[in-house]
This record gives sequence, C-alpha cells and structure tokens, in this order.
Amino acid sequence: MKGTVTEEILNRSIAEPVPLGSYSPSDVIFLLKDLSDVSLERATDEREAAIQSGVHYSEMLPVEYQPTEQYIELFHETLEQSAEKVALAVAVVSEMIVAQRGLDTVLVSLARAGTPIGVLIKRYIQERYGADLPHYSISIIRGKGIDENAILYILQKHGLDADLQFVDGWTGKGAIRQVLIEACNSLYEKYGIRLNDDLAVLADPGNCSGTFGTREDYLIPSACLNSTVSGLMSRTVLRDDLIGPEEFHGAKFYKEWLDTDVSNVFIAAICPYFSSVAEEAQAIAEQMQQSPPEITWQGLRDIQSIQEVFGIDNINLIKPGVGETTRVLLRRVPWKILVDTMDNPNLRHIILLAEDRGVPVEVFPGLTYSCCGIIKPLRGETE
Repeated sequence: MKGTVTEEILNRSIAEPVPLGSYSPSDVIFLLKDLSDVSLERATDEREAAIQSGVHYSEMLPVEYQPTEQYIELFHETLEQSAEKVALAVAVVSEMIVAQRGLDTVLVSLARAGTPIGVLIKRYIQERYGADLPHYSISIIRGKGIDENAILYILQKHGLDADLQFVDGWTGKGAIRQVLIEACNSLYEKYGIRLNDDLAVLADPGNCSGTFGTREDYLIPSACLNSTVSGLMSRTVLRDDLIGPEEFHGAKFYKEWLDTDVSNVFIAAICPYFSSVAEEAQAIAEQMQQSPPEITWQGLRDIQSIQEVFGIDNINLIKPGVGETTRVLLRRVPWKILVDTMDNPNLRHIILLAEDRGVPVEVFPGLTYSCCGIIKPLRGETE
C-alpha cells in the first residue's frame, strides 16, 4: 500500500510554478497559479454582503486599499521604530526552528501574511548558520484547507521525508492553526505522510502556537499594508472554474504597483539588526526550549466573551489582534474596534485608520490582545 501511495505522490502531475511576486526567487518561490488577468475584485460593501450571504471569501478579492500619504508615512515611521524589535522576534523564532528541526528544513510560508516573515527567517538562518533553506509560499484557506498540490510538489522536489516548517505572520483566534492541524491529519489519512503541524509565527498573541518570536500584540509593520508589503501578491483564490485539478491555488501579481512596492524595503530594514540581536535571541530560544510556553488558546476564550457581550453569533466577524484589526479596517466593513486601552502605543495606526473610515473605537478592559476588529453584521445587528 505504502509503495503505491509513494508512487502516486511522486508521479502526480502538477503544473510547474511560474515566476511571481516582487521578491527575488532566491528569497521565496510562490506555488500559486497566476490569475493576474482575471477580474476578481469586488467593492468592499458588495464583497461583505456576498461573504455574509454564504459566498466563500476565497472566491473573490477585495479591492486593495490605496493608503493615504499620511498612512504610508506611518508605515515608514513604524518600520524605523520597530525594526530592531521585529529583528529580535525573527531571530528568536528562527533559533527555535533551528533548535527543534536542525538545518535540513523546508520553510513553507502561508500566503500572504506569512511570506515576508518566511523571507526574514530564511535570511536570518542563512546569515547566522550559513544554511540556505528552501522557502516556498503556498495557500491555505479557512473552510477549504491547504493547497494539497503545493504540498505534494514540495515533497516531489525534496523527498517524502522532507521536514516542512510552516510559517505565518501572527495568530489571531488560531483559525489558520486549526486548519493546518486538520490539513496535516487529512494528508496522513490520504497518503500516509505525517507532516509536523507546528506553525512558526513572529507574534502569537492568541497563545495558540509553541514556536514564536513574541506573544506581545504589537504592530508588525508588514500588517500595515496589503500586497505592497507581501511581494505584490493578492490574497489567494480557490474557484473550480479557475483552478484545475493539477494546478496550485491562484493569486494575482499586481505588477502595476511596482513603483509603490515596499516588500523589499521592509526586508532591508530588518536584516541589518540580525547580528546584534542574535545572542539575545539564542538565550531566549534556549529558555523557551527548557520550559516550553503553554498553548492555552486564551485568545479564543477572549473572543467568546466578546461574542456574548455583543450578541454576535458568527465568531468569524470578530478579528482579534493588531494584524487582524488592521485587515478589517483595510478590506472589510468594520462595525467597531475594541481596544485594551486608548493609550496603547501599538494602536496609533489603528486609531488613524478608524478615524479615516469613521469607525467607533471602544475600550474593552482585560483583552489578551491590544485590540479586536468587529465586522458589521449585515442582516441585523446581532447576527
């Protein structure tokens, strides 16, 4: 049986990846089908109505928010102020990966928030250990799972016993972590391949990952923007009429925005700090190895209490953490923003965006996160 399954994986015909994105191919290879010529964007209100009436979010794309000059300035200012802090978190999570997996690991970042973090981890390990780890970016979609063809392609390239380290930007409720766990179980049932479902993240405010750089819920500059800090790639798309059985999930490459792209600016701002933070990072990682941090899913419990207070049936309308709240303000229809305290320095851009969009901000004491974005329910206030 195992021989047959092995043969099936190795002989599975999968379309070869095409060059995509504004990163160097030496930094990352996107295992995504190019849908740049397909019209997929829908206006925010129209898309929100479609999602809440049952259309899956992966079947269309939001119109990318074009930030104001003031907001772009905030990105650069935040990047300058937090570059060393981000570098330390990258270094810690990289040291954790090396300690747990060694240097024969394949980095698999989850598009698109995971991609810049995967690039930084690859760069850190290369600089610190002289090891050039392969790095792919693949699609994972809540409600639909991971891109199986992308996983099988990686195994064809690197062997069925390849050690894959999944990477994402940050955790919110832990939904993607749960999708990853289910996906790895499914792959085992289908092919007998046991992948490690550990998800390495830069920040884990949701307390649902064991491999992270920090649990502080602060603004990672790459959460400030959309495609222009993620290699000019859109969110990933999965639709039967666009994606064939031998193809990867799809995405658009917004080449027309090359002039405003800061994907490599973000990387270039962080990397120079690697050498100065490496020693501290190694000490933190060793400490975490000795007494592994608990995975409590505390963030999810916070969300459940918000659901009760505001009478929100659909948990997917609550997006916790600085990164997720930013996304709500950039591409959904926000109802309100909850913050732990109004003077939290991590929330300057959230307040700015909320003012820009006329969204009320309320204090919700005792939050695990710095903030939560609540999407406006469109079929009655409590649905």
